[in-house]
Amino acid sequence: MLHRQKITGPCAWTGPEIRESARWIVELSPADLAEIEAALAHVDRLDIPWHAITQEDFPLQGLKARLAAAREELEEGSGMVKLRTIPVERYSEAQLKRLYYGLGTHLGHLLFQNNRGELMREIRDEGAEIGQRYGEVKTEQGGTFLSSYARTLSNGALRFHTDRCDVVGLLCVRQAGRGGVSKLASSVAIHNTILERRPDLLDVLFQPYFRSRFGEEKGMEKTAYPLPIFGLQDGKFTSHYSLTYIEAAEFIPGIPPLSPAQREALTLLQQVAEELSFEMVLEPGDIQLLNNHVIYHGRTPFQDDAPSGRSRLLYRLWLAMPNSRRLPDDHAILWRDVTPGSLRGGIGQAVVPA
Repeated sequence: MLHRQKITGPCAWTGPEIRESARWIVELSPADLAEIEAALAHVDRLDIPWHAITQEDFPLQGLKARLAAAREELEEGSGMVKLRTIPVERYSEAQLKRLYYGLGTHLGHLLFQNNRGELMREIRDEGAEIGQRYGEVKTEQGGTFLSSYARTLSNGALRFHTDRCDVVGLLCVRQAGRGGVSKLASSVAIHNTILERRPDLLDVLFQPYFRSRFGEEKGMEKTAYPLPIFGLQDGKFTSHYSLTYIEAAEFIPGIPPLSPAQREALTLLQQVAEELSFEMVLEPGDIQLLNNHVIYHGRTPFQDDAPSGRSRLLYRLWLAMPNSRRLPDDHAILWRDVTPGSLRGGIGQAVVPA
């Protein structure tokens, strides 16, 4: 067993601690909102498609310092930021996409989120056929195992996980009639707690687990890759975790089953994440930014109430950050580039032969 140490710093928070802190909340001022609205009016006049907007198209000189501070908080602070509050009721959905994408260009580099080349994903309940559209496997017991992507677009609960990017951003346009609450936990604090309770299992989490590419890259649905859940590089922590991809790998012929120690470590990980988590309610107009290297996120189940207009809709961006940390070399199998500040993560796109 290796000699591992507790990781300290503002990213190692518990739910009760972070609830008492306001360091991660950024209240946009009237001047901030006016500048954003002026930038939106500019791209509206030019009729620039939202996915073609650049920083130059969406000038935010007055917000530059506040957005730089947000990037710093994400990488060196608590690992999360909530920007409040965009007046979403003032804009059409087309304008909101321009606004959110334009703002995103000032935070980082926008990444593809699926193999269809989407740079912004609408997160909503897409109904009962999601598995057929986004990936499912029929189990030997006669059940249906949904891909991670399909689960995101249901109204079910989402277990704690990370996304395949440095930072994930969610703009809340509408909330559900009931439920849909964001759940967050510091993976650094989870690491520290497991170190105290079961250091033997902490070592297991630093060893590779096979993950399926199920529902991600085209043509690679039946392949898996080994990657540890926890990693350390130059004193900085990283965790990439989604139980669904680990479970999906076990459907692939030739992939070894999880060992008893691996299963025990996963059970403890999930238990500690629940213990240390807190719930964040996103109101319409809130933007939640999370550093996936140090934070797990999940969601409670929800129920839409269409007659009242409470039908949950979030816009999601995936960002590679200019101030991101270096990652361990063995993480290149997922991230492609592990150097700090690099363009990494996201879903690679199929190359069409000439």
